[in-house]
Amino acid sequence: MTTTTQDELDIVRATHTYALGLDRFEPELALSAFAADAVWDATAVGLERYEGHEQIRAFFENDAKAVARQFHILTNHIVAFDDADHARGTNYVFSEGETRTGAKFKAIALNEDTYVRTPEGWRIASRVISPLTTPEMEGFEV
Repeated sequence: MTTTTQDELDIVRATHTYALGLDRFEPELALSAFAADAVWDATAVGLERYEGHEQIRAFFENDAKAVARQFHILTNHIVAFDDADHARGTNYVFSEGETRTGAKFKAIALNEDTYVRTPEGWRIASRVISPLTTPEMEGFEV
């Protein structure tokens, strides 16, 4: 198996691209971090599970319409390679914001990811978000 430090940096970049796309309200930028058949699962923090670009895009677009201000800080990345084209990892996320209706939300969670090398580069194949503290999601509806 041949992987490099650059592979790990590209995986971390994908996770940061996701956060930047959400925080700039650019759904396509956030979506670009994911493989075409990816899974995004936030049921444990009170949201939904989405499969594939179409479903994930729809969620990101609804989020961009509903949220007035937000931020995502992703840190403490750990990446382990299964082979030259597949990896798994974890990272912490701290997110806070408010919707256009004034509802506030905050989540401190663990992202458990799998990654796949695609012709476009490393992408998130699956992301399961689990709370590390009690999520504050009152009035957050997307």
